[in-house]
Amino acid sequence: MTLAINDTAPDFEADTTEGRIRFHDWIGDKWAVLFSHPKDFTPVCTTELGYMAKIKPEFDRRGVKIIGLSVDPLTNHQGWSNDIKETQQGHAPNYPMIADSEFKVSKLYGMLPAAVSGDPTKRTPADNQTVRNVFVIGPDKKIKLVLVYPMTTGRNFDEVLRVIDSLQLTAKHKVATPVNWKQGEDVIIAGSVSDEEAKKQYPQGWKAPKPYIRIVPQPRT
Repeated sequence: MTLAINDTAPDFEADTTEGRIRFHDWIGDKWAVLFSHPKDFTPVCTTELGYMAKIKPEFDRRGVKIIGLSVDPLTNHQGWSNDIKETQQGHAPNYPMIADSEFKVSKLYGMLPAAVSGDPTKRTPADNQTVRNVFVIGPDKKIKLVLVYPMTTGRNFDEVLRVIDSLQLTAKHKVATPVNWKQGEDVIIAGSVSDEEAKKQYPQGWKAPKPYIRIVPQPRT
């Protein structure tokens, strides 16, 4: 199963470092980021988990819950957390980590083939290298963003925050955000909005280098 933007994020129950959860209930009415790892005690993932812990207040401020996943038992997660704290300036995961030792969530989200089975502790990171995804999920439980990274490239979670800013803004207002947009910068009136409707929303007018590019200040959220 390959998941795409606007698909409903599959629901599941799983054991985590903060107890057992049902995913949709855990999300509640918030936004969520699910990011996955092929195995515990891997170097690139160690840096990612520490950085996510460091910037978790930025996600909190946006009403976004974060949850990690790794294809290993819960006992391994606990030991890995200690390593992360020791090597990442004291930042250990301050969010739940799913123990996907039976591959259920990885298969459900299309990160591993359905035929995968066996003892997860005997699989190498390379065996699970496709479990390097980021899913951004809205309060409606729909998938808003899917990113897939190779094992050798650390993820850019500042970019994930930037995309969430855009997703939350465009969910409230009929606008789109241009290349490299950041919070507070000008936006583009959505193509679905007619000029007549746009004049009602933006009586001050807009800049239009081309008729289909109507630029306005970012609306207040």
